[in-house]
Amino acid sequence: MTEAVLLVGGKGTRLQPLTINTPKPMVPAAGVPFLAHQLARARAAGVRHVVLATCYLAEVFEPYFGDGSAHGLRLTYVTEDEPLGTGGAIRAASDALGAAPGDPVLVFNGDILTGLDIRRLLHRHEQAQADVTLHLTRVADPRAFGLVPTDADGRVLAFTEKPGRPEEIVTDQINAGCYVFRREVIDTIPAGRPVSVERETFPGLLAGGARLHGVVDTAYWLDLGRPASFVQASADLVRGIVRSPAVPGETGEHLVLPGAHVEPGARLGGGTVVGAGAHVAAGAEVEGSVVLDGARVEADARVRASMVGAGARVGARTVLDGVVIGDHSDVGADNELREGARVWCGMSIPDAAIRFSAV
Repeated sequence: MTEAVLLVGGKGTRLQPLTINTPKPMVPAAGVPFLAHQLARARAAGVRHVVLATCYLAEVFEPYFGDGSAHGLRLTYVTEDEPLGTGGAIRAASDALGAAPGDPVLVFNGDILTGLDIRRLLHRHEQAQADVTLHLTRVADPRAFGLVPTDADGRVLAFTEKPGRPEEIVTDQINAGCYVFRREVIDTIPAGRPVSVERETFPGLLAGGARLHGVVDTAYWLDLGRPASFVQASADLVRGIVRSPAVPGETGEHLVLPGAHVEPGARLGGGTVVGAGAHVAAGAEVEGSVVLDGARVEADARVRASMVGAGARVGARTVLDGVVIGDHSDVGADNELREGARVWCGMSIPDAAIRFSAV
């Protein structure tokens, strides 16, 4: 398996304001765009050509990654004029593949961080002689995901997308967003119209007698659909809880990028990242957070499990706990924001204006 399709076209609405100016796969995690971690893991598994299926802010990807040679890959960019859904995006991207009809093609989503052994997934695909093999993981509460029950041999029995009734929850196995397709199966997906691979393609293949195989893997897995998950993913990458060849430095309790300035007396921990040109003042405490390029955290501020956008400022003695601060916004001194508060890009909050409120 030397080719892959990576789905990076989503708008990332649940991640706003992180995705107002940046497509979700390009939001930095552990010092580089999240997409860099996925590409690095694909390359480590033997993939050499990746087709990026883009749509939202498609023009952002190529200036950063170019032809992929700097990352040891060949990259091809395919852009949807209108969103085509997961299945439609796979079908549109397939025109750029060189794989023969029986060859395996890796397909994965641009918003999942996982420690999955991709080579093992391919091996299981070949052993099962499957048309499609799905990475499955187990979760405590599967209601927000697509359920995929399998038999004792791993053969997929059914698909239930986001069950609405208790009786529909027949398994804790969910679709984890990574697949191996036989190339000729991709070519059966209708072209030129929106298609959901979860709601249409997979159930249709199953009904038609195709062999769909599920591989349950207990490795690290995290859906980055929410800001809190994105911040957690970055911290887990920095700390080495999940490994990525793309982390620009040694794993540990913090990552300070070149050009950042952390004053003596500031405290960083929990997998915090301080971006290029960012400034953390004396007495500030930043725990398990991301401070993006050019941002400032002023003296004695407390920042935990939060994302501080590029060029933003956190005022002196301000407390952020589970908060997203949009790019180029300004939160004045002595404020306190907690529990999922989001400050939109470019917004200004005066000194001591907020206590425990969402914005």
